[in-house]
Amino acid sequence: QVQMVESGGGLVQTGGSLKLSCIASGLPRGDFAMGWFRQAPGKEREGISCISWTEDTTYYHDSVKGRFTISRDNAKNTLYLQMDNLKPDDTAMYYCGAAVSPRPSPVVVTYGCTVGGGRDFNYWGQGTQVTVSS
Repeated sequence: QVQMVESGGGLVQTGGSLKLSCIASGLPRGDFAMGWFRQAPGKEREGISCISWTEDTTYYHDSVKGRFTISRDNAKNTLYLQMDNLKPDDTAMYYCGAAVSPRPSPVVVTYGCTVGGGRDFNYWGQGTQVTVSS
């Protein structure tokens, strides 16, 4: 059984930092992409950052480029998102996802991170809330 658990969210002031973690268990070994998505109240879920198995391919939404950094530790089955210079618009529920797919993970990162709110991703965590105060 696959389980993905996010942590690290919280309340922070504008300009502050948070580091999200997502620990996965039960995922098959192999080449699969992982990513971070967020959903604010009244908005659709959007892909903000994704990463391939070997970390050679990454994607960042324009709104977070230069501020967020995604990484993963496959030995620990953990995905990270370092978030710096946070803004009130970053307030949302953040979810991690895994895309276990026949497609190579770089392809999923390049073409799947922004499509349909993560429809290529088939395993999800329960989310962690990030709130940035002005």
